[in-house]
Amino acid sequence: MKHFFILAGLFLAPVLLSGCAGLKTENRPEGVYNVYEGTAQGYRGVIRVRVGFENGTITEITVIESREDRAVGGEAIEELTDLVLMYNTTEIDAISGATETSKGFLTAIENAIMHL
Repeated sequence: MKHFFILAGLFLAPVLLSGCAGLKTENRPEGVYNVYEGTAQGYRGVIRVRVGFENGTITEITVIESREDRAVGGEAIEELTDLVLMYNTTEIDAISGATETSKGFLTAIENAIMHL
């Protein structure tokens, strides 16, 4: 009976632990995938992001917390997310009219990258 529980634990552990990352992983190619969080000050408060990396490439950016307004700050964050994912860098110009939001968002990503 003791061996049954050990074997069951060995088979169930990967299944149970796979939910710890909190990100969808289906259809994801094989490789090293890590998720880190970073925070920085935006225009209206803290911006917190979760950044997914696979083999050193930024593959996913999720805003966890932000008090930036949706009309200006939200649009800037969406545009910057697309650019960071496209070019795999945070060395991107700030969005005009949302400079502080842009700087905070990009700095939050950089702070996540520092965990690599």
